[in-house]
Amino acid sequence: MITVIYCDQFLEHKTGLLHPERPERLSAIVKALRSAPWASEIDWQLPTPVPGSENKLKPLLEAVHTADHLRRVEAISVKGGGYLDGDTPLSAESYDVALLAVNAWLDGVNRVLQSKQPAFVLARPPGHHAESDRGMGFCLFSNAAIAAHYALQQPEINKVAILDWDVHHGNGTQAIIENNPNLAYCSLHQSPCYPGTGFERERGAYNNVLNIPMSPGSTGELYRGAFEHKVIPFFKDFQPDLLIVSAGYDANHDDPLANISLRPEDYGLFTEYCLKFTRKIVFGLEGGYDLASLAQSVVATIESCLA
Repeated sequence: MITVIYCDQFLEHKTGLLHPERPERLSAIVKALRSAPWASEIDWQLPTPVPGSENKLKPLLEAVHTADHLRRVEAISVKGGGYLDGDTPLSAESYDVALLAVNAWLDGVNRVLQSKQPAFVLARPPGHHAESDRGMGFCLFSNAAIAAHYALQQPEINKVAILDWDVHHGNGTQAIIENNPNLAYCSLHQSPCYPGTGFERERGAYNNVLNIPMSPGSTGELYRGAFEHKVIPFFKDFQPDLLIVSAGYDANHDDPLANISLRPEDYGLFTEYCLKFTRKIVFGLEGGYDLASLAQSVVATIESCLA
């Protein structure tokens, strides 16, 4: 059994006609999961509603993001929508949906700590490009970083690691966690590519950052080598009590926004590598914009968790 945290309210973050980060991404994934042969092994859970959870949510947001950024996102939504930058539109519901997405990631942490088994947070908008003082690259709030800070508040957690296999470097996540010795960040991402960050020389204040730039055209074989020789040794050295995966699926060969050549089944293998290290994993959706390969990749991830 695996927990999947999802709510139809995540579809209400409207990004406009032809925007790649669209509600249909989640609809395609939900349809694929519900038709999988092992669909009965999914424990679907709703995220904690935002009303009533503000006392937990607000301090976490304020620990990661500036007050100006939080006010800006809310103000744009209140007036009916607008843009944080040229790539990052908001609709009237976006602020509330983004808060609900943060709650879903926190629920993922709680579920994993209770069950000692993986959970998948099927939420949007994504978060790994959101910096402390601005949203960008389709991202409003830094979901993974907020979840990591929340996890550190739990009595059984001393260290948290974040693995980011989205095709784009998680500049926001890295900037937020790299000065905390109890947090570690590892990213495999296409280079050169948006947002132009994530160089190997960036190691964090406590040698707690590992960036693995991948050349355009890289295949699953190259990624497997990186997992075996770099990713897993890095986490074994750090010894986290919880692993958070920024699970973007835009490194697929069919994805329109990058040029890596992974296949959906590769994500199943990446998941197996992680599970050999720990079963306390929170997977949270980031990118992935070809609907078919996105849905198939999430299916492959969850199927590995059920094996």
